Amino acid sequence: MAYSELLVRPMREELTRLGVEEWRSAEEVRDALSDPEGTTLIVINSVCGCAARNARPAVALALDDGKRPERTATVFAGQDAEATQEVRNHLHGYPPSSPSIALLKDGEVVLMLERHRIEGRTAEEIAGDLRSAFDEHC
Repeated sequence: MAYSELLVRPMREELTRLGVEEWRSAEEVRDALSDPEGTTLIVINSVCGCAARNARPAVALALDDGKRPERTATVFAGQDAEATQEVRNHLHGYPPSSPSIALLKDGEVVLMLERHRIEGRTAEEIAGDLRSAFDEHC
């Protein structure tokens, strides 16, 4: 296993231990999103501080109770470049941003939290945005 993979493993596991599916290739993303029906939460993970301090904890809080998307998934920017690019192909109208969190309903983005809406906010504030979107769309 490459050294860089060993470094990011705990960052990956922070989401996968919650049951979030990890997409590592463009093919996995295409297969998963080939049937867009329903709701899908996608986290574009990152090694940056705002992912560790804000984004990943916010996802954990938001998924803890109440309504939740039918599918949850993550790709890791900087590690799984093809998978990340394929996810971004489904986020029409949004420039690349990592970390970021998107909620899709029937293949359409209904919530997009780009880095500028994550950085400088608490995990609880971000989780509140996610929970509101889950209540409305899930």
